[in-house]
Amino acid sequence: MLMTQCLCTKLRRAARSVSRLYDDALRDIGLSVAQYSLLSHLQRLDQPSISELAVAMGLDRSTLGRNLKLLQAEGLIVLGDGEDQRSRLVQISSSGRERIAQAQVAWKSAQAQLASRLGEGKREALMLLLDDLENIV
Repeated sequence: MLMTQCLCTKLRRAARSVSRLYDDALRDIGLSVAQYSLLSHLQRLDQPSISELAVAMGLDRSTLGRNLKLLQAEGLIVLGDGEDQRSRLVQISSSGRERIAQAQVAWKSAQAQLASRLGEGKREALMLLLDDLENIV
């Protein structure tokens, strides 16, 4: 891997590396990090519209739409009619609830593994930096 001082490149590499750790943990359950995150958000929200879900997750609607189609095809979510023809409501299905319950054990294990690799001091510092970066724009 080429060395770089570019913050964007280093941050993207780190994000991919961390995502691989979580994807590996979730592989046997049949979910990716993105799918786990989406189902987790749906568990916390009460039938959001696609737009509300996109805002909550910090995603654009087209990216979210692709992920929703995959989860819908697996029967993990249900798309319903909203207040008008332009809005659709998203709900986690009973199969989705079962899958996310299975995945939470693997997710917690990956969380613990990453926290252990970092150590408490670096973990806390990283959380503070990530809070700052989330609100940079």
